[in-house]
Amino acid sequence: MSINKITQYFTDSFQELRKVTWPTKNQAIKLTAIVLGFCVFMAIVIGVIDGVFNWGYKYLISIS
Repeated sequence: MSINKITQYFTDSFQELRKVTWPTKNQAIKLTAIVLGFCVFMAIVIGVIDGVFNWGYKYLISIS
């Protein structure tokens, strides 16, 4: 690749970034809270499922 193509790539990339509609501060905070809430929820769900499988595994080991 020539230097000209690399320069053109970065120039085009920055031009596209200027066209982006960025979220407002309030939107960013709300979306961040939604993502964090979903992560906590999924951690709890996976923890419960892991606990059930762990209990089942220990139960199977104890009866064998």
